[in-house]
Amino acid sequence: MKSIISTNYLSNYRRTLLLAYPVVLSQLGHIMVGVVDTAMVGQIGTEPQAAVALSNSLYTLVLVFGLGVSYGVTPLVAAADSTKHYAENANLLKHGIVINTILGILLFVLLYFTSPILNSFDQKKEVVDMAIPFLNVMMLGMIPLCIFSGFKQFAEGLSFTKVAMIISIAANLLNVLLNYLLIFGHWGLPRMGLMGACWATFISRVVMAVGMFLYVFYNKQFRVYWKGFRQIKLTGALTKKILGIGVPSGLQWVFEVGAFSFAIIMIGWISPTAQAAHQVALSIAATTYMMASGLSAAASVRVGNELGLKNREGVRTAGFSAFIIVLVFMSAMAACFILFRNYLPLLFNNDAQVISISSSLIVIAAFFQLSDGTQVVGLGALRGMKDVKIPTIITLFAYWVIGLPMSYIFAFPLHLGVQGIWYGLSIGLGIAAILLLLRFNYVSKRV
Repeated sequence: MKSIISTNYLSNYRRTLLLAYPVVLSQLGHIMVGVVDTAMVGQIGTEPQAAVALSNSLYTLVLVFGLGVSYGVTPLVAAADSTKHYAENANLLKHGIVINTILGILLFVLLYFTSPILNSFDQKKEVVDMAIPFLNVMMLGMIPLCIFSGFKQFAEGLSFTKVAMIISIAANLLNVLLNYLLIFGHWGLPRMGLMGACWATFISRVVMAVGMFLYVFYNKQFRVYWKGFRQIKLTGALTKKILGIGVPSGLQWVFEVGAFSFAIIMIGWISPTAQAAHQVALSIAATTYMMASGLSAAASVRVGNELGLKNREGVRTAGFSAFIIVLVFMSAMAACFILFRNYLPLLFNNDAQVISISSSLIVIAAFFQLSDGTQVVGLGALRGMKDVKIPTIITLFAYWVIGLPMSYIFAFPLHLGVQGIWYGLSIGLGIAAILLLLRFNYVSKRV
């Protein structure tokens, strides 16, 4: 491998960062909705905050699966764009929109009827009673979010990333304002408490979907893809090709995020206070994770471009450049976590016990930042090469065969509590990072 400070690598750092920073901010927008909800709901009590944590244990699973499926379009668009196959990308645009719209509706219906399952997890009744209606409204927002993501991933495959960033930031600012108005009942609006947070999120998701549609439909740079759009017929072959990348990509996220979601259930066996503390620390860790996932999306596009050109050295350089960038970034975030561990929880809760437990979890999060960044970029780089099946198996093994069982052992038989659960998850992240890095090195040599 060439020197990481060679001209070729320096050029790739620049191109990856220029592509990544809007994606990072856009990806950050998805998780910031939950972060803002956690912070503002925390002002009305620990039990409502625990309800957000419990509902998010299911909602986040569905969210990341939906986002992951939409990723099936991006590497295909990037590869076609490198050889200027406009007709192929027009096909991908229509298929992507239809697939994501249907997916959003199916996910809403699925979780709406299964949300009562929260009653089966031995959680505090008051928390469950608040979590179920909150979850149902959040799931309604999956429909506009999937539509937004369908247009967004197509645009990102063409390396147009800035407008999605602007829309995501604007929607998050709107979410903050609506949270302020609806949770606390300002400006003459009703005081809705916890339910105000989910309706604020739903409205902001609708704004995102409408904004992204208007951009792709009216921008002249996309006009070539709308010519003859109505005449394009949906085919099983292309649908299968998109889902063949998208579904495993969604499952990769589900296996990782699902491990953290199931951890919320286990922590609920300890206490609502521990559950609220977990949600606070997870919201902070998820912020850096989604920023790293933006780099992962950029790696997928860059690797996909080079794959379309059949450039093996370009594929490897594009991938390893993203690994190096994320390691530097996550090292800086780890240092921030350690330095500000006693102050960050204050943004989310003022309960002394919640703050104390959260601070200890943030330290553990600091130590798994490098592995978390490495594994998510590894998934993106491999997705750019359309290699998704083996990485999906790796994530299943790392989190559900190793990570979660270790979490249970540390937490209960060894009596380490909520910290023990995070120790086990850290081990799973480390194994995933090592295996995915090795997988990228192996597959990229055979392009």
